[in-house]
Amino acid sequence: MRVTRNLGMLLLAIYLILTGLAGLFGLSFAGMGVVMAILALLAGFLILIGR
Repeated sequence: MRVTRNLGMLLLAIYLILTGLAGLFGLSFAGMGVVMAILALLAGFLILIGR
């Protein structure tokens, strides 16, 4: 398995994995909403600019 070098896609993958784990197992921690929002914004911005 090869990990992408595209930082935006990597952050998107982390966001999706965390969202899936939170939904399936009820995982959460203090400030999770803020962390997820920041990950989503960073991933979207980096994908948009092509990084």
